[in-house]
Amino acid sequence: MVVFQVGPSVLYRSRHIPGAIYAGPAGKPDGLELLKAEAGKLRRDREVVLYCGCCPWDHCPNIRPALELMRQMGFAHVHALYVPASFKTDWIDAGYPVETGDALR
Repeated sequence: MVVFQVGPSVLYRSRHIPGAIYAGPAGKPDGLELLKAEAGKLRRDREVVLYCGCCPWDHCPNIRPALELMRQMGFAHVHALYVPASFKTDWIDAGYPVETGDALR
């Protein structure tokens, strides 16, 4: 499985899901290009999970464009991690594992 963080780089640099690849923000053209470049390295039958967590799910400007692009690219097994409120509230505060660091992959 491949996990892409498709939100702002400040969120990724602060804390992210271990092993996640930065590929965002997908709500902007340059973010979609980065996601396209990263995803383009993968076989289309790979299991892919996208997440953002910048804001409440129903207001997120990044997750829907990322899902649409991945489907247009022919990924059959692409999923969005449901983050109802924010990555901090729903992942970090819940005690799930995180990586920290400034390096964007």
